Amino acid sequence: MARHNPIFGNDQAVRQGQSYEYGRPASAPGSQFTSDFGSQYGQTQTQQAPGTYGQGQYGQAAPAQYGQSQYGQAAPSAESLDAMYARPAASGHDTGRMTMRDALNAITATLGIIIVVGAGVGLLPSVLGMVAGDQGFSMGVMAATVAMIIGAIGGLISGLVLSFKKAPSAILTLVYAVFEGMLLGGISGLFEQIYPGIALQAVLATFAVAGTVLVMFRMGVLRTSARLTKIFMVSMVAYLIFSVVNIGIMFFTGANLRYDNPWLGLIIGGLAVVMAAYSLVMDFEDVQRAVNGGAPRTYAWRVAFGVAATLVWMYMEILRIISILRNN
Repeated sequence: MARHNPIFGNDQAVRQGQSYEYGRPASAPGSQFTSDFGSQYGQTQTQQAPGTYGQGQYGQAAPAQYGQSQYGQAAPSAESLDAMYARPAASGHDTGRMTMRDALNAITATLGIIIVVGAGVGLLPSVLGMVAGDQGFSMGVMAATVAMIIGAIGGLISGLVLSFKKAPSAILTLVYAVFEGMLLGGISGLFEQIYPGIALQAVLATFAVAGTVLVMFRMGVLRTSARLTKIFMVSMVAYLIFSVVNIGIMFFTGANLRYDNPWLGLIIGGLAVVMAAYSLVMDFEDVQRAVNGGAPRTYAWRVAFGVAATLVWMYMEILRIISILRNN
């Protein structure tokens, strides 16, 4: 099934139909069951000539004698066998495989940084205004604007690097979260001065949509399909073209198609929220496939990046929708 970011297909961590043995692809050298009938103790069987001098026929070792196991190794004692069977089963942490807890920890850390940094930047104008009056407020607005610009540039660069990077990176994902927090905090702080309370409304609406999508996904109501994914990709291309055209119009004429035509802005924003919700379903399926497929634990940061990018996009669109509604 197609994924929402084709570049992620370069990952060797999660591919449809690919299984893993202890965090390593089953087709990789040294993995178990490499022959049609499998192998014993992780080694492929080889056919040898009929053995002599203590070797069995057809390459099989002769029965062990004198209390020794095959290949000249001492047979394990009853106590060691009991201790071996009493050991707990290997967990995902022991095998290096990604677990649902790994995914939740990475997603929580990424979103937590975005929220903390965003809240800090967004509250700068109000806090500095309370401390230093109008001059402090102006300094806060300027700082929020600078943070928004730095966050936009840094988020774009780090996001592209993460998208094209084959191996997931925890550090780069957290750096991306910092930049996205600066971007969202700066935009939210500026919108908050025009529409008081809009940031909290947008946050609550984003969590409401994301929570609804998660619940419906867990219930099996929301799932992706090949046809819906094609529609999603075509819609994304159309959305990007509209966004580029709108930015060009704003740069040369100062007009904004979304705000100058409220109904158009609401329709575009609503469709964007629906696309973001579908992208979130894809992210949840990525997490599920990664856990079920035994992907390496580091892949948790890849899915954390995908979920964070989708929620940032959803928040931005909801913020625009609320601003259009409150402006009219």
